[in-house]
Amino acid sequence: MEDWQREFEWLRIRHYIKDRLATEGLPDLNAILFLIGIQELGFVKESFSKEEKQDLMHLAVCRLLSEDGHFEFVGLDADGWPHYRQVLSVKTQGVEQQETLLVEKVIAYFNREIEEFESNKQN
Repeated sequence: MEDWQREFEWLRIRHYIKDRLATEGLPDLNAILFLIGIQELGFVKESFSKEEKQDLMHLAVCRLLSEDGHFEFVGLDADGWPHYRQVLSVKTQGVEQQETLLVEKVIAYFNREIEEFESNKQN
């Protein structure tokens, strides 16, 4: 994906989330990873501890990178939390390249969500 296309799509996804959640500002990558983590967890609690928030973001990263075979879903624990195991290492160098990879994965994730939402809305 070219830089301009990634930036355009990233902004579109951030606006989509902002509008759906009716928030003031645009969410950043960490906020979006947190939201994906909650969605993948499948339930919401009144509040999450700091450790649980980190676990939710880790869950999101594992879920996003599982699409390329880097992680594999192994099941749910006794509390209903999904667990993944790393299968392949991620070949990125530096924080900027890692962030770019995650942004592209988030874009793909939400594009699928939006397509499914629009398809269900038409039916």
